[in-house]
Amino acid sequence: MRIATFNINGIKARLPRLLEWLEETRPAVACLQEIKTQDEGFPAEEFEKIGYKAIWHGQKSFNGVAILADGVEPVETMRGLPSLSDDDEPDEQSRYLEAEVNGVRIANLYLPNGNPQPGPKFDYKLRWMKRLRMRMHDLWQCETPAIVLGDYNVIPESKDTYSVRAMADDALTQPASRDAYMRLLGDGWTDALDTLNPRGGVWTYWDYQRGAWQRDHGFRIDHCLLSPELADRLISAGVDKEYRGREKASDHAPVWVEISD
Repeated sequence: MRIATFNINGIKARLPRLLEWLEETRPAVACLQEIKTQDEGFPAEEFEKIGYKAIWHGQKSFNGVAILADGVEPVETMRGLPSLSDDDEPDEQSRYLEAEVNGVRIANLYLPNGNPQPGPKFDYKLRWMKRLRMRMHDLWQCETPAIVLGDYNVIPESKDTYSVRAMADDALTQPASRDAYMRLLGDGWTDALDTLNPRGGVWTYWDYQRGAWQRDHGFRIDHCLLSPELADRLISAGVDKEYRGREKASDHAPVWVEISD
């Protein structure tokens, strides 16, 4: 069972590339981020033509997440993250969608970028990560096979970027961001791509600017975290890097894990 994540950076603009990737690699589950469309504009019929059922959580022009499943209907279990307390305001942004597919709990996320930092956007990022950790704790308690994957907008370690100096002031590498991510691993979740590539040097994102793709100036911000019940079934993990080099591509490449049935 292949489960993948792909920040598509605008589903309407990248639809031909997305359909191409789905048909060529055929993941059982594909989680999309930054679909950048309202719910009524989501092209569900295009996925149905090639055998995929979809659920989505859209937002006009920004954010938005979707879960596609090959031949089966994803059973939605949560839309948006719960508040941290009764006094906490609900999150207005479309960044989290969770479903059951083939006995696996799929949690798809688009974590806030946090730039510029310091400032309100970075504060929002850290609060959102606290909400995520709370939800992941609940998933853990269920003792069900679960994967929490998507664009985390966190570069976990220096080995995960082409240049420590270039990213030093970015919200993606700040100690508070990294600490929040490492707490998830400390809770017992397995970073699949890092586990199988411990030396690093694996990128999932290349900026459109400054020839980043051509110079291979990338970093790793798209992650797949597995519960113990699913980590025991991990076979392989990788990045479909070639899709970043195609015409009108997203600035992210798809990331996937292969899980035994």
